[in-house]
Amino acid sequence: MATQLKPQGERPLYPTHPDAQEPKARGDKITGERYYSKEFADREWEHMWKKVWHVGGRVSQLEEPGDFITHEFMHESIMMVKQQDGSIKAFFNVCMHRGNRLVNVEEGGVMDAFTCPYHGWKWGLDGELNWVQDEEDFPQGSPCGKLRLKELKCETWGGFIFWSFNPDAVPLLEYLHPIPDLLANRDLENHKRVVWMTLRVNTNWKFASDNFNEAYHIPAVHPQFMPMIDDHYSTTIFEMYPTGHNRMIEKLQPSSREGGGHSVEPLWADVLSAWDINPEDYQGRAQEGRDALQKARREKGPERGYKYADKLTDHELTDQFHHTLFPNLTLTGTFEGLHVFRTEPDPEDPNWSTFDYWYLAPEVEGESEVATLSGMRPFEEAEHETGSYKDYHAEIAQGDFLTQDLSLAETQQKGLRSMAFTDAYLAGQETRVRRFHEVLNDYLEGRR
Repeated sequence: MATQLKPQGERPLYPTHPDAQEPKARGDKITGERYYSKEFADREWEHMWKKVWHVGGRVSQLEEPGDFITHEFMHESIMMVKQQDGSIKAFFNVCMHRGNRLVNVEEGGVMDAFTCPYHGWKWGLDGELNWVQDEEDFPQGSPCGKLRLKELKCETWGGFIFWSFNPDAVPLLEYLHPIPDLLANRDLENHKRVVWMTLRVNTNWKFASDNFNEAYHIPAVHPQFMPMIDDHYSTTIFEMYPTGHNRMIEKLQPSSREGGGHSVEPLWADVLSAWDINPEDYQGRAQEGRDALQKARREKGPERGYKYADKLTDHELTDQFHHTLFPNLTLTGTFEGLHVFRTEPDPEDPNWSTFDYWYLAPEVEGESEVATLSGMRPFEEAEHETGSYKDYHAEIAQGDFLTQDLSLAETQQKGLRSMAFTDAYLAGQETRVRRFHEVLNDYLEGRR
């Protein structure tokens, strides 16, 4: 099922971890009601969403003490606040007096306290109640110094802020294991989020986890990328880890499908030419251009401003590293940056979800703009773009994989309602799809 590329010599070809396993599945059924049943969604909330770690934002959003961001998840609002000592705390965004929301904006800053807009109660940055109106009028005694905002576990990794509803959650790095090790060469703390987009989509949140756990759909859905991305399972690495996370590595080279990989098509030619490689030299042996590209980026990357190239392994200089973190986060590392995908459930209707796409880019010296799905963007922290998937369009000539994926998400959501669908009939290369659902079942049935 997988091509195992063993590291050789002093520099490993790609980051590895001994916990990696060949994908295997028990055979749990993937039935349609998992995607549209309100009862199933309620079980997910009670037994899974309340236990896992969630991404709340980026550390870079909190520059000064008192800066805060909020994250809306289901019916809850979580507020992450930078403390006087530089640490970050997370609280439920609700006043403990009468339950009003403390803040009603996505991000902002306060001097030293959050003031409830209903009765003016003031809560310190650390969550302690500091002031109330008519303090003497409480028969049970002043609430100041007694009441605190309800705090949640909050930790950071890679410049991401994570929080959890679960007071007994394992430490974040233990939960993420071994993904931080696999991405350790990329200095994600210093990447800038140059695209920050949230789209509302008429599909269940699990579509994205299913979709990013396989490349089997590429020839049908993303054929424009086949001249430069090798989707074939024989050349792809598939791994799963005991924590529930998975990885897939695709080579940056023309597809091996149907005896391909020989002809240099325009898209692959553009990639090679950008690094002073003559595409004509690789006609008839187009896949060999990958080795030449690795060598060129190794030798010329630092002098072109790609200082981070020195930290990357040979295969990280070209290939696509798709890390699917259970339950709803995908981190895809490429030479140019990190694609972040996240879906979250609608609080009322399991047939709807929000789809987040972030693009994080490292600094390239001398460059003030970054090439993205949304065209050239300034190398600076992006503003949040929101809307409906129906209103979204990309600006890249070769076509946008997000539009292609999300259009299939909506049609699949309709098909899953059919009584004809009773289980997925999966290829070996799709094993991680079933494995994802089995990890979800483990949460729902109390095994995790």
